[in-house]
Amino acid sequence: MNRYRVMLVDDEEDVAQAILKKLNWEEMGFEKPRYAHNGLEALELSEELRPDIVMTDIKMPYMDGMELSRNLKQLYPNIRIIIFSGFDEFEYAKEAIRLEAEEYILKPIDSDELRAVFTRVHEALDRDINEKLNVAKLENYYMDSLPLLQEDFFTALIEGRIAEGKIEKFLSDYRIELTGPLFAVAVVHISSSSIPEGMNPVLLSVSVRKLLEERIDEKWGCRFFSYLGSTVMVAQFAERKDATAFTDECDRLCRLAESICKANVTIGVGSLVEALSDIDSSYKGARDAVSYRVLYGHTKAINISEISPMDSDEVVSEDDNSLLDIFKKIKMADEEAVEAAAKKYIEQGLENQSSIQNHRFFVMDLVSELYKFARSNQLEVGEIFDMNTDVYAQVQQMEGTELSNWFGSVALKMHEQIAGKRSDNTRSFVTKAKDYVADHYMDQDLSIDFMCNYLGVSSAYFSTVFKKETGKTFVGYLTDFRMEKAERMLLETDEKTYIIAQEVGYSDPNYFSYVFKKQFGVSPSKYKAGKE
Repeated sequence: MNRYRVMLVDDEEDVAQAILKKLNWEEMGFEKPRYAHNGLEALELSEELRPDIVMTDIKMPYMDGMELSRNLKQLYPNIRIIIFSGFDEFEYAKEAIRLEAEEYILKPIDSDELRAVFTRVHEALDRDINEKLNVAKLENYYMDSLPLLQEDFFTALIEGRIAEGKIEKFLSDYRIELTGPLFAVAVVHISSSSIPEGMNPVLLSVSVRKLLEERIDEKWGCRFFSYLGSTVMVAQFAERKDATAFTDECDRLCRLAESICKANVTIGVGSLVEALSDIDSSYKGARDAVSYRVLYGHTKAINISEISPMDSDEVVSEDDNSLLDIFKKIKMADEEAVEAAAKKYIEQGLENQSSIQNHRFFVMDLVSELYKFARSNQLEVGEIFDMNTDVYAQVQQMEGTELSNWFGSVALKMHEQIAGKRSDNTRSFVTKAKDYVADHYMDQDLSIDFMCNYLGVSSAYFSTVFKKETGKTFVGYLTDFRMEKAERMLLETDEKTYIIAQEVGYSDPNYFSYVFKKQFGVSPSKYKAGKE
């Protein structure tokens, strides 16, 4: 039996507790419901919980049930809303129907009625999942997907096999509309370690692709195709800043795929290009972005231009897959793996050299690729190589073990510099965010969306890095900062509570008191009296 997550929202805790005790939730196929005291708290909790079903009262402080339902439907279109209230008014019922609420129940709630409601909702969710994962439907969809000619065209495009002068003719012949003026490739990766039991991985991939095609905003003009077992998107943008919004939408779709398709999805977004003839470089960036899931986690979108700007325009020779693999390890693996891979590369390379001439070409090519990699990644070459010597001549005189140790040392120096640059980049905008909070915490409109626009990064990347660096979500950090300021004002001034609330960024003094009590255990007035 499928298990679904439930959230109960009511400002009357005794009513909520009574509802929680009316049903055997686990037996009916639900996890034990989580409880929120009001709409604002529910909205914050939903980001962590990602509930399948929300049962909410209508009349609550700070944010009522109708506004909460509208926000949840916008964030999670597939969520099921059950509205309950003691107000038997037609206007509420009409609004509930408009919001596509599953049910509208009047208090007091009867156990049998509640059981029947949740049984129907469970069956509806089961039907949705079964429809997405129905083998026959997925196979039919797979056979009826994009025509083979279009698939071949996109494959050739990202492989860089189509001459620039022929692209327009292919677009016209195959009736493909790609007008840009800016383009980016996104690669959709599905973790093979979390495939639902009994599900064919190919069919799961089709299910995810169908979800993306149905839910992605039309303004991106996305074209979908399959390549090397992954779904690939080519998106179009009017302005460069649109790439940030696109990344955030991809991030939302990753969470939606986890909820609906039960798939662990990571979407890598490549750098922007102005010509379709350069789309292959965006594809390489998107593929590299997916690799960064080992650093930033799964079930999210990763934009290569945000996490590693130096990778955006990097062109790495793929003539030797082993060397390319070492470059990837330098960026993402640990020191032990980097050094081991570098030494193994030298050992295998020297075994294949049948003459002194081939040996010289091998080491010269190695040094050339290392220089190219260092420049592409904006590394300090003088800290990696001894610039007072002829490196080409030096390495040609090295014996096997010496060359192996030299390459291992160079790879580790590059690894250290790249890790330092990445840490400096993330620390830089986290520091900027913290500084902005310190200067503008009193601004009532300060939010994660505002901060991301200010910094010019997607909320997906910002949220991940901010929590990684500070141990808190941005909202949690902002709340803690405001509460510290409020505590100081309570102890050091005689200002009224509503004045302090405004001074630390809260327009509603009642909500300020609620947050303060949640933080310190008592109301502002009692806290001040206790300290005195």
